[in-house]
Amino acid sequence: MASKQSTADFLVDQAAMAGEVSAKKMFGEYGVFCDGKMVAVVCDDQLFVKQTAGGRAFIVTPLEQQPFPRAKNYFLIDGERWDDAAWLCELLRITARELPMPAPRKKKAAKT
Repeated sequence: MASKQSTADFLVDQAAMAGEVSAKKMFGEYGVFCDGKMVAVVCDDQLFVKQTAGGRAFIVTPLEQQPFPRAKNYFLIDGERWDDAAWLCELLRITARELPMPAPRKKKAAKT
């Protein structure tokens, strides 16, 4: 089941103070980016944040779950936490700080 655009928009609005936050549609779901790093996904209208040591310490007792089959476990963030913008922003800041920058994309060879 695909996530709604309104869910992704709400989460981006709530996390606006975390940095440069955006959501990109990916395979019917959404990737959530903070300062150029993919920090979370929205699948089936649920928020899954990538696992980091700092995120684990911040959440204290995180619920871990796969956002989709064959994926690594992410932290599943309860919908009630979405309303606490300060908490959500801090979690996304911590996560972004610990994740590496994405590798630069290779340019496609020009067709001749």
